[in-house]
Amino acid sequence: MRDFVNEHVKKIKPSGIRRFFDIANEMDNVISLGVGEPDFDTPWHIRDEARDAMSRGRTFYTANAGLMELREEIAGRLSRKHQLDYNPKEEILVTIGGSEAIDIALRATVCPGDEVIYLEPGYVSYLPCIELSGGVPVPIALQEANQFRLTAEELEAAITPKTKIVIMNFPNNPTGAILEQSDIDALARVIMQHDLLLVTDEIYDDLTYTESAHVTLVSVPGMKERTVYINGFSKTYAMTGWRLGYCCGPKAIMEQMIKIHQFTIMAAPTLSQYAGIEALKNGDASVEEMRQSYNQRRRYLLKELDRIGLTCFEPLGAFYIFPNIQEFQMSSEDFATQLLLEEHLAVIPGSAFGDSGEGYIRISYAYSIKELKVAINRLEQFVHRLREKALYGEVAH
Repeated sequence: MRDFVNEHVKKIKPSGIRRFFDIANEMDNVISLGVGEPDFDTPWHIRDEARDAMSRGRTFYTANAGLMELREEIAGRLSRKHQLDYNPKEEILVTIGGSEAIDIALRATVCPGDEVIYLEPGYVSYLPCIELSGGVPVPIALQEANQFRLTAEELEAAITPKTKIVIMNFPNNPTGAILEQSDIDALARVIMQHDLLLVTDEIYDDLTYTESAHVTLVSVPGMKERTVYINGFSKTYAMTGWRLGYCCGPKAIMEQMIKIHQFTIMAAPTLSQYAGIEALKNGDASVEEMRQSYNQRRRYLLKELDRIGLTCFEPLGAFYIFPNIQEFQMSSEDFATQLLLEEHLAVIPGSAFGDSGEGYIRISYAYSIKELKVAINRLEQFVHRLREKALYGEVAH
């Protein structure tokens, strides 16, 4: 019998995040700081709205692009937060989480041979989605010395005559890095100068820990016309399992994205959409409460990592911290595997987020302070043993 599997798909590596998550699930007494999922329950008022919608029989297909009321609320949010004016009839599409939006944005815009710039360390879906769309992936290795921010010089150096799209994610997964206004202005100039399309994934935009609010590249004059903006409900409203996201962009691109969405998905889950309307209308207080809790956990981890001597730049967004483990002279995969087996503590090796993530681990602080305290104790014991082994090795030598 012939091999029916697509050779192109065979070459794509499975997610390094899910692999560690699956191993941890098979072990007892594991503290898992691996998966980027809030430990908060979806706020009650959002759950109640979905239950009410179900009781009223609102369980049929919606329009392909999503409920008009939800699209109007999305437009209102972007107007309030970023002074962006999107037409809910033509420029907004409701998707199955942000992940679907990433996929169909690339499939709708990439032609075979087009170069697509993406950032490493970065979210695990970007590279395979570029490859599945027929694009040529071009990574930019972000530097800890730059606080893992993308500079205009780095972007300029990666552009060739074949470059068509830049995909970026700030606040960033896995590093927690953010961009400042000066970064945004400089990057926008390069993108416009080279006539590129920007795909910006801003799923963590409400989870920043600076005095000033998150700023999007789309807000720079001239960028809205060349940007597909992606966001969702999973992280901000603790709605990961509801699978609800959205994207906004120029009418000509959105028309093509809706076609792909129409033939592969039909529409996002109806009950999730009603829940999303409630989240956008009345969820701000819950979001701020969760953000403050994440910030408390972030500060705790930074303090504890410094105490045990693990180098780590200060992340100012999302709910991840990205400590440097290069002192141990072992791969991040080996470090994470030994930590899991010896201390029953699951973190994600930096290499899961691209080659330039090697030498780091990702720790999610979307977990309770109680769990984080146990995790730090286990990490400290593990690090202490590694340092002892290195010391005795040097003495013996």
